[in-house]
Amino acid sequence: MNRISASLVFLLFAIGGYSQPLKKYAIGKSGCSAYFYCNPGAFEYSKSPDSADVYTGECNVAALNYGLICVKLRTPMTDLQASEDVLTQYLDYLKTTLNIVSARGYGKGHKLKNKADTRGIIDYWQDKDGNNWKLKGWTNGKYIAVLFVYTKKEVPEANADAFLDGVVFPAK
Repeated sequence: MNRISASLVFLLFAIGGYSQPLKKYAIGKSGCSAYFYCNPGAFEYSKSPDSADVYTGECNVAALNYGLICVKLRTPMTDLQASEDVLTQYLDYLKTTLNIVSARGYGKGHKLKNKADTRGIIDYWQDKDGNNWKLKGWTNGKYIAVLFVYTKKEVPEANADAFLDGVVFPAK
């Protein structure tokens, strides 16, 4: 009986220690924000080759890495299909820079919080170092945001999904 009680206490402690609340963080001066399980600190700011504003941030908790790349497009797009195509091209570019060696394939047709003026793409990747990735890219024609979780272990779906759906674009 004591072993069962001790096991139950350990299990509850492990679950409680693992399930941290999401907290909202402003993404630099982009106007966007995102919910993280850990503090990403100050987002790094840079300019892309086409002069778009790029913000990046990442943090780690419980052997999981949570990250975000937010791009304020230099020229906003009104055609969401064209914007989704640009997002696809950006994800293809990230595959090369992140040394991705395998991918399941893009799942398209997602909408951020059921908003008709957004498009999202999901994928699962593995990099050359054996990390497993789950990511979602989002766009509203003015911004592109790519949120990702990676780990050497299996990506925990429920935690990952809450994070990956946690970007907030500025109001129009």
